[in-house]
Amino acid sequence: MLSRAIPALCLIALSGAAKSQSAAPGSAAVPAPAAAVSAAPAGTPPADPGEVAEATDPAGEKILVAGQRPGPGLWKVSKDEHVLWVFGTYGPLPQKMVWRSQQVETILAQSQEVLEEPGASAHVGWLRGITLLPYVIGIKKNPDGATLKDVLPADVYARWQTLKGKYLGDNDGIERERPIFAAETLYRAGLKHAGLSNGYEVRAAIDQQIKKNKLKVTSPRIELEVDDPARMIRKFKNSPLEDVACFSKTLERLESDLDAMRVRANAWSKGDLAGIQKLSFADHRAACDDAMRNAAFVKDQPAFKDMEARARAAWMAAAEKALAANASTFAMLHLKDILGPQGYIAALEARGYKVESPD
Repeated sequence: MLSRAIPALCLIALSGAAKSQSAAPGSAAVPAPAAAVSAAPAGTPPADPGEVAEATDPAGEKILVAGQRPGPGLWKVSKDEHVLWVFGTYGPLPQKMVWRSQQVETILAQSQEVLEEPGASAHVGWLRGITLLPYVIGIKKNPDGATLKDVLPADVYARWQTLKGKYLGDNDGIERERPIFAAETLYRAGLKHAGLSNGYEVRAAIDQQIKKNKLKVTSPRIELEVDDPARMIRKFKNSPLEDVACFSKTLERLESDLDAMRVRANAWSKGDLAGIQKLSFADHRAACDDAMRNAAFVKDQPAFKDMEARARAAWMAAAEKALAANASTFAMLHLKDILGPQGYIAALEARGYKVESPD
């Protein structure tokens, strides 16, 4: 969570400035926004039920070609006559997949509330955001004008050069970015090249159904209060990060894990729960979270302490409140937060709720 949250907070001034162009100020939310796409309209005939297929591009690379897919079924958490339906999100997914689930549409139409994934957000007024803009300039760059060649071990830099040439081409500007930011840019480019995306299209389709049914949406995010954002941004820009491990792990995923990503994407898209349960969700983000968690500018910010535990507690409290109040609630969690003995579903079961896994 930290690898996504803290850069977003450091860029909060940009969000605040963007809000100044709209009617009212708002908050900068940590989770990345969903890309705008069109959901399959009602009455659209189902696509060929075959699996997500693989094709080969002219360069000999495997890519995914996908039609309309339903994704996995939903977990049912219940007590008495009250039900919480949990949808497992996942990414990356095939770029050309059109997601549509009749089960999700039916449940949303019958629900009274939608519970979003756990996360964190920070509020800053648009006027204050504008005053922070000067501090944001150059926030992605290494301190003291260092380049990736200066801060990376020679063997890691050589691997970077190979993958950069393959996925980014001639991009000299990225050589001055911190490893953690350069790695994320490379990772996204690698996914795109492999016919994969982060899966925001699924969330966009769900959002359309939420809007259609005029549902109440609860975002159980924890609030990150920063007393002096300008100071935090300055300290971030001037502080070194131990992000070489994050960078190296990201390279490793692109070098060796793209085929496994395709297998995972295919399992999710066709609702193969047995296949999904065999998947490993360990990836480079843990190393990237550690780089941020151990940074000097984080350690003096009380708001960033125990973020994961606080976010989990907030979501669990919101889930139990919804279960008590509603006949039907639709909730979203990443699959890695659902599966396993430490997942949210297991925690609800331990509190006495009945849990039924999808068929």
